[in-house]
Amino acid sequence: MKIELPSTPSFSEAAEIVAELKRHGKKAFFIGGCVRDMLLGAAPHDIDIATSATPEEIQRIFPKTYAVGASFGVVTVLRNGLGFETATLREERDYMDGRRPETVHYTDNEVLDVIRRDFTVNGLLCDPASGEVFDHVGGIDDLRRGILRTIGDPDRRFSEDYLRILRAVRFTVRLGFELDSDTREAARRHAEKLSVLSAERVRDEVEKMLLGPHPGRAFELMRELGILRVILPEIDALHGVEQPPAFHPEGDVFAHTMIMLERMCHPTRELAWSVLLHDVGKPATFHIHEDGVIHFYGHEAVGGRMAESILTRLRCSASLVRNVSAAVANHMKFASVDRMKRSTWLKMIAAPTFPTDMELNRVDCASCHGKMEGWLLMLDRWRALDGAPAVPPLPVNGSDLIAVGYTPGPALGRMLNTLRDEFLEGRLTARDALLAFAKEHLEAH
Repeated sequence: MKIELPSTPSFSEAAEIVAELKRHGKKAFFIGGCVRDMLLGAAPHDIDIATSATPEEIQRIFPKTYAVGASFGVVTVLRNGLGFETATLREERDYMDGRRPETVHYTDNEVLDVIRRDFTVNGLLCDPASGEVFDHVGGIDDLRRGILRTIGDPDRRFSEDYLRILRAVRFTVRLGFELDSDTREAARRHAEKLSVLSAERVRDEVEKMLLGPHPGRAFELMRELGILRVILPEIDALHGVEQPPAFHPEGDVFAHTMIMLERMCHPTRELAWSVLLHDVGKPATFHIHEDGVIHFYGHEAVGGRMAESILTRLRCSASLVRNVSAAVANHMKFASVDRMKRSTWLKMIAAPTFPTDMELNRVDCASCHGKMEGWLLMLDRWRALDGAPAVPPLPVNGSDLIAVGYTPGPALGRMLNTLRDEFLEGRLTARDALLAFAKEHLEAH
């Protein structure tokens, strides 16, 4: 089978790398996802190259390279500002820990390289000079049928690297495919083994699902396969937690969260995690009032602490942990924005998480009762600022308060906060008035 390659700079540069390797007597192909995506008519994200040249030979042939995984035969070749991962054809043997091969053996046989890969649709080779696609594993037929299937025995493929279980979910959803029945059952059998993987590898795969197409479907499939209870038991626990129909006609907390994930549009990492975790505190705060109405008193505060714990466990950055836990803890504030003091909502707008807070609230409301009054009010208030800072600098500082008699400590901090509120409310705007207020309060106490 032949395909026509895109005439883009990246494909031209990658094809030239393949041609140069061949001029040196080496086998070389495009391989994996780029071939799959071209056959599906999609734009490939990356172009990977497989070759019989060893890493040392690749580095001798090309003047600009750097090793990204030389111990596993991977070198990045740089051409005109573009980088292309170029991997030596290899066999992998003796997977002992479900994470990485104990030994790697180079080969000049591309079939041996292909059959140790994960899924048939990722095991396709292409000669860019002719456009010929080489399929040794039935990947083309699986693409036509819309099936994701492991190469060979799924139990063996998953036991070689348990991360492939998460990749199976991600590719199934991203491609809009069905998971092959044998592959599905093997994934379910091995789901518990995901616990041996590093938190970083799990986090990275989960984030790819959150930021990719149909994240709600990905999480539903993970729950069906028993994956969620292993890697994110707090999200699995949302299933079956009922909500009051008056506010949540869409169903339980898990269903609501999945709808929200599907409603996101080009989310940031911060927003995606905030949506996923925003109601994580509900199972712990579930309460049926004597009138029969379900309540989740304080679920946002509990959820904020849980979000911090979950993201810390997944080794997320400190800024992501801080901002997502704040967004979760604050997400119910929009219900009372019409009654808020001016100083309070101005500080909401000034918070670094405000864009995330706004989008989280929009998606939240649109995914249940549909009432957007609080969101629209905050949008109007933000627009009315017309680019001006929501919280302009306070005309006085701690040194000024010390000068009028305050001593460093909690009382000084409390007074600065009081002065900031008075300033934002518009009751005290001049420096002299603010200092007079502070001095009067000090003398009175």
